[in-house]
Order: sequence, then structure tokens, then C-alpha cells
Amino acid sequence: MCLESTGSYWKPVYNLLEDTVVVWLINPSHVKPLRGRKTDVKDSQWLAELLAFGLVVPSFIPDKPQRELREAVRYRRSLIEERAREVNRIQKVLEGGNIKLGSVISDVLGVSGRAMLTAIAQGATQDLTQLAGLADRRIRASAELLAQALTGLVGDHQRWMLTQQLRHLSDLEALITGADQEIARRTRPFEEARTLLDSIPGVQGRVADVILAEVGPTVEPFRSAAALAKWTGVAPGNKTSGGKRLSGRTTPGNRALRSALVEAARGAGRTKSTYMGAQYRRLVPRIGPKRAAMAVAHSICQRIWIVLDRREPYADLGVDYFDRRDTEAVKRRAIRRLADLGYQVTLEPITL
Repeated sequence: MCLESTGSYWKPVYNLLEDTVVVWLINPSHVKPLRGRKTDVKDSQWLAELLAFGLVVPSFIPDKPQRELREAVRYRRSLIEERAREVNRIQKVLEGGNIKLGSVISDVLGVSGRAMLTAIAQGATQDLTQLAGLADRRIRASAELLAQALTGLVGDHQRWMLTQQLRHLSDLEALITGADQEIARRTRPFEEARTLLDSIPGVQGRVADVILAEVGPTVEPFRSAAALAKWTGVAPGNKTSGGKRLSGRTTPGNRALRSALVEAARGAGRTKSTYMGAQYRRLVPRIGPKRAAMAVAHSICQRIWIVLDRREPYADLGVDYFDRRDTEAVKRRAIRRLADLGYQVTLEPITL
């Protein structure tokens, strides 16, 4: 049976039929009919003809336990995003009340910041010295500087807003903790795959949860690393005409996994002694940080396929991989650079 993917409306039908018949879920962009000929009946006939002639490719639909894990991981991400939005709302209320707490402490909603915000919401805005004394002793800002930052015009409306927002923030954090516990329970059978994923730079913690939820503990549905990168949406585009490359934009792919891999790439790019860090620093001057992060995400995606396919931990190529790959080019660049500075260079190999 062939079924077209339309939003989330295919899920009830798929849930009813997956245990009795083989259901192929088809990407609508792969079977788009001609303009002016689209009706539900014609769509059904067209899908049946394509299926009969073997001209459609089914989408990757994991089994029910993995789909449930995927929903839990995506729900946790939505909770984290909502928490970030609530933090921004709190910051907006503070700015409206002339409170500049974010200028003197790094985390407004840390232990010290939350204690002071709770006191402000309860109306303790008269004694600024006592209010500043709620800060932890490890805070670098002095009590006088904190008192200046807490001097504002906080009215009843701002206090009511802060009370509601802090309560909402606490509820979101409790939900995120519950989601973490549920995801940890569901990913416990995949400890081997998780250990393999944790060996890749940048892929730890919640990023590994996303990979297990979206791809699974194995890469059997994907014939190669290139196929996984294309499905994820981190592979470069290949649109050419007349021998001229028109576009190299990536496809949307799996948005949840793509976003997690870009996040992992930014973390791997900050490492000092890994191949991923060297690749990121090498590409940033030429193509910028965003494209460099996407290129590193592509490399991470390829390594994910390799470690899950071979069931072996990640083996780093080394921070000096690009120098070892073409040592002559490195020497030429160094000599040319020194010549531009007015030096004459003679190279002699070191004899050991």
C-alpha cells in the first residue's frame, strides 16, 4: 500500500495498517502531479500507478518504540525552546522596570539572580543593600555595583509579571527534568550505540539522544554515509546546468537532527586538539562561521554512520591532518609568507 505524507494526518492511518499490510510512506515532492490536474482521486490513481511500476521510494519510518522516543525527544526540545522564550520575557520585564541585573552578572536566572528576582517580585525593592546581599559570595560584582543595577522603577504590574513568569519557568524546568528521565529510561537499551556516539567530538548528552531518536541505534535503513547526510539535510546541493554550478544549498532534510548536528558542530569547532576543530578553523576565514558549521556537521554525520555501521569508536584523524595531507603545500605557504616579510629562507631537514 502507498500513502502520501501530508503533515501529521498520515499517522492515524499508518498506525491502523502497519501491523496488517506493508505501508509505504511517500514524500509528496517526489510524486507531484502536473499543474491543474490535482484532485484526491487523481492523486490516488497516480500513486497506485507509480507503485505498480516501481517508481516510488518509501520514506524511512522507524518502529513504534523509536517513534515514541522521537516524540519524547522533540517534546523536550520544544520545552527547552519555550524556557528560552520565557527567560527573554523576564529580561524584557526587567528592562521595563529599569533593572540592569544582566549587566553585572552572567546568568540572571542562576541561584543568585533568581533569589533577587523572587525578592523583587515579592516587593522587596526598598532596601537595596539587603537585596544585593542575596547574591552568592562567588559573584564577582561588588555589593555596591549590584545595588546600582537593582535600582529601578518596579511597579505592581512588573511584580505580578515576574511572579507569573518565575512560576512558569519553574514548571517548565520540572517538565524538562521529567522528559530527561523518560528519555533516559527509553534509551537505556541502546547503551552500546550511545557509547559509540559519545566518542565523536561534539556529540554528547542530548545530541546523542536526538541521533538515537531520529536515526536509531543502527544505520541499516541508510545504504551509505552520503545517504544519511542527504536524508539529514547537511549534504551540499548539486544543481548544475551547462557545466555551471547554480546552487549548493542544502535540502531541508530532517530538521530536528540537522539542528542538533549543527549545534554539535559548533561545540566540536571549539575543540583545540581534534580534526573537527581544525576543519572548522580552516574553513571559517574562507566561507564564514555558518557554512563552516554546516561543513563540520556534514563530517559529524558521516562519522555517525561509520561508527554505527562498524560498531567501533570514533578514531580522530588528528589536529595536524590537513598539514600531513600535503606537506609540500604547507612548506610553500610558509616560505611565501616569510618572503613577503622580507626574509630569505633555506630549508634543511632535521636528521634524527
